[in-house]
Amino acid sequence: MSTRIAVIGVGLIGGSIALAARERLGAHVSGFDRSAAALATAQSRGALDRVCASLAEAVTGAQAVFAAVPVGGLSRVVGDALAQAPADCVVTDVGSTKRAVVAACSDPRFVGGHPLAGAETAGVEHARADLFDGATWYLTPTASASGLLYERLYRLLHALGARPAAIDPEAHDTLLALVSHLPHVLANVLVSQAAGTLAAEGERLPATGPSFRDATRVAGAPSAIWTDIYVSNRDALRAQIGALIDRLSAVSDALHAADAVRISAWNDAAADDRRRLLEAQLAGGPLFELRASVPNRPGVIAQLALELSRVGVNITDMALYPAPDMSEGVVALWISGEQSAQRAQELVLGLGFPVARA
Repeated sequence: MSTRIAVIGVGLIGGSIALAARERLGAHVSGFDRSAAALATAQSRGALDRVCASLAEAVTGAQAVFAAVPVGGLSRVVGDALAQAPADCVVTDVGSTKRAVVAACSDPRFVGGHPLAGAETAGVEHARADLFDGATWYLTPTASASGLLYERLYRLLHALGARPAAIDPEAHDTLLALVSHLPHVLANVLVSQAAGTLAAEGERLPATGPSFRDATRVAGAPSAIWTDIYVSNRDALRAQIGALIDRLSAVSDALHAADAVRISAWNDAAADDRRRLLEAQLAGGPLFELRASVPNRPGVIAQLALELSRVGVNITDMALYPAPDMSEGVVALWISGEQSAQRAQELVLGLGFPVARA
């Protein structure tokens, strides 16, 4: 029997989940969206097996539900999905901010999620089955999350081509404020500043260089999506804007003083920082399998995933092997790199769980 998936909201992300699930898993995908046009387009593109007239109809019989609506509506949609979905169904979302939806949904079937994938274009007409290939897909499980359902979601995302990684909701929103939301703010400011300056001087827009095009690629992203993101993560985003203003002021002071030494040091440090960030993203190594014995209690898998994430260890793959009486089980973790595997083994032992390399 094929996996049964429901997608609530069939835009770019929801449509891409549906396409990938049908193409790579042979899943049966049901979809619901308030837009009849979006549903018709999704079906014409082969993303949906079944177009549904309501959320309740879409989640009936589902093994996994993806809420892919704007951030402002996520808590309501996730709550409705949990109320209607089967007792053994995992419900997740794809929102760019996590604290609000996680705080609103304490059901053990819910695991917050956020794929770091997208495009400048929006809408199901631009959906692609390969959108998540190699992309980090953050998961924000709580202490009450079902370990079995977390593993189901983890393996499902892996099959879609993504790289699932656990992270605390607070840490997620702080990180995304810096690496995603702040770049959008900067892109908007840059294009408006350029356009305003040229208009004031009566100049036509000149041919822009690659630096300006690259830095402003995400400017003016759809307000239907991004206004909710800015507002829901406003505290973390304002903190990052404040830190940026301080750094820009320091650069401005160096320029005012014509301090070539300071300016060179600042520029060289940026090159070094960029190199280290790229090396961290590309780092890999051989895979090591760890097997830990854990009790069957809510939150234990989430605890392992989050604690490993906090020390910089990413789980490449995982599997659960429950005991026949379901009182305990073995979780297999595949970790990339000798040092990371050793760090993971020490951490799991420190949490009180017997662990060994397979």
